Amino acid sequence: KPEITQSMIEMASGVCHSYAEVLAQLMEIRDVLLENADALNIGICGGGTHGFQHWGERKIYSTSRFRFLSDLYGYLAKQFTIFGQHVHIGCPDPDTALYTLHALSRFVPHFIALSASSPFVQGHDTGFFSARLNSVFAFPLSGRAPFVENWQAFETYFDAMKKTGVVSSMKDFYWDIRPKPEFGTIEVRVMDTPLTVTKAAQLAAFIQTVARYVMVEHPFQPQEQDYLVYSFNRFQACRFGYEGTYVDPGTNEHRPLQEELLSTFNRLESHAMALGTADACAALRQGVLSGDSDALQLRREYEDTKSLPEVVQRQCARWRSA
Repeated sequence: KPEITQSMIEMASGVCHSYAEVLAQLMEIRDVLLENADALNIGICGGGTHGFQHWGERKIYSTSRFRFLSDLYGYLAKQFTIFGQHVHIGCPDPDTALYTLHALSRFVPHFIALSASSPFVQGHDTGFFSARLNSVFAFPLSGRAPFVENWQAFETYFDAMKKTGVVSSMKDFYWDIRPKPEFGTIEVRVMDTPLTVTKAAQLAAFIQTVARYVMVEHPFQPQEQDYLVYSFNRFQACRFGYEGTYVDPGTNEHRPLQEELLSTFNRLESHAMALGTADACAALRQGVLSGDSDALQLRREYEDTKSLPEVVQRQCARWRSA
């Protein structure tokens, strides 16, 4: 379906229960999309940003909501020509949804580093592995959700926000992870769109596995203090990818994010086996072990070609093939 600017398109799976199911759906959608794009001589690619597009050349897609957002946010709306992957996790009840939301917040740096694919913005290397999230952070209702632990308290918070006239629905919150009550899910929103649909499915499988881990084992009790290091950890993952520093919210221990990721994969093994996501997690783990990422692949291709248009052409070919 259309997105806020005319050069973007959203593709979404249906409800899936397994890695195999989401991979099959995404491949089918991709193939249909490519067939129609080919007829119009349009290239489709993954990645969190388009390497050399300029926000001033973008056109707002004409719906009442998109026009409202453009009027409200000015150039930020056109600058929002960025590409993210959102993953919904089904939850059995509202209180479990809020527990899982706050528990998953500890893993936001993991999700960012694994998906990072936006080093280039408006023709320049930003130095970031995920520069896309800098555009999201400019919005006033972005960042992390408030720390409330039960649905009654969340409804009180939402009603208070609604009375201010600042928000009218959950769509007005651009949080990194937010509840989606009408779906019975929480929505993880920090990932760059990867360069292939295969990796997109792997990321969804990884998040499903982490969610099962925190729901089943309750390895820690989330608390407000966890968020003291949230912005630091988020920035480190965006800026440095696997080479960033991770601060454990429970112990304040500092360790390389690469080390933390590998430890996380080890903790998830039994849950990956139970869900059938072991192959997906193993593929992501191999990328962490090698230190490779989509962002580094794009940088290597620019070093090889010295041409961002050629890099984008290669992105289109990669999206088509895997």
